[in-house]
Amino acid sequence: MSKQDYYEVLGVSKDVDAKALKSAYRKLALKYHPDQNPGDDAAEAKFKEVGEAYAILSDPEKRAAYDRFGHAAFEGGGAGPGGGNPFGQGDPGDIFENIFSQVFGGGFGGGGRRRNGPARGNDLRYDLEIALEDAFTGKDTEITLPTAVDCDACDGSGAEPGTSPETCPTCQGAGRVRAQQGFFTMERTCARCSGRGKVIPNPCKTCGGAGQVREDRTLQVKIPAGVESGMRIRLAGEGEPGMNGGPKGDLYIFIDVSEHDIFERDGPNLYCPAPVPMVTAALGGEIEIPTIDGGRARVTVPEGAQTGRKLRLRGKGMPSLRGSGHGGDLFVEMIVETPRNLSARQKELLREFCECSGADCNPESEGFLGRVKKFWDGMTGEDGQRPN
Repeated sequence: MSKQDYYEVLGVSKDVDAKALKSAYRKLALKYHPDQNPGDDAAEAKFKEVGEAYAILSDPEKRAAYDRFGHAAFEGGGAGPGGGNPFGQGDPGDIFENIFSQVFGGGFGGGGRRRNGPARGNDLRYDLEIALEDAFTGKDTEITLPTAVDCDACDGSGAEPGTSPETCPTCQGAGRVRAQQGFFTMERTCARCSGRGKVIPNPCKTCGGAGQVREDRTLQVKIPAGVESGMRIRLAGEGEPGMNGGPKGDLYIFIDVSEHDIFERDGPNLYCPAPVPMVTAALGGEIEIPTIDGGRARVTVPEGAQTGRKLRLRGKGMPSLRGSGHGGDLFVEMIVETPRNLSARQKELLREFCECSGADCNPESEGFLGRVKKFWDGMTGEDGQRPN
């Protein structure tokens, strides 16, 4: 049976560059990888075909020979390097695995070949919500999380006490099984031992052969002052225990600072909306506001203050996370409050004030009315009608 053109196998043109060639190979290799298609012989054959095509076309000398002579370049006595073996000397299966590793930065999934040696434990995540006051001062707290620990009954072996795991008869303890087809040697995780290299004839009754059990664990955590939502704290070695004596993973604590009833936070700065009585805003005066440290501060309201004006209190915001500088500031945003539930006398006084006030007292209103009049004049013609 004639072999399919290598360029067609990878779905590329004959003038493809190295980058596009590698990209095409990556997509197809991931699509047809045996670990992604267990028991699919057609996918496995396609995976080998894709690997063979890339092994030839990614090598400039082999690609030149293939472009000139086609598949005949690598058949017995052909012009390709290595005669009948297009990969030259050595175990072609191992050479192909090296190619796959170079392209993907390790074995399938980025982890390299899985062996039955020590394996690092999984990392854990814990979401911790704290108050804004705790983010300001910092906090020492306790967290409780479920985690896997070595089974005490079997000392983590997974075997019933008095027995021990045995070498897997299928893979002879390697954790992988190999199958050779043509000049390709494929490796797969041993299905019998799941890559551990050992089987457990008599599983531990406590952990069911897993070697680990779940239990709650309490840890002390120090929250530094100045943390923000989304930040994380890493506790090295507090994750899941490793397999076969491997090191523990890490624990990552993700911080979420809850919303505050008074203050709004924007990075290191705090914002505090503060209602200001109309008379105080008109005549000027002082108002008292809280600070995040539990204290109080008196803020001077300038005469004629308007809603939305911000007053800045330096150094009254959140502290710097790294302890450098004065930290953030506190911005007081004034909201001028219109009085309600007025008495008859108060209403009379306001009417008297309104009669004697003019453009000097209400410059914003007068300016707005002037712009509105100009807008309306532009929308009507000389006859007083709006243009079509």
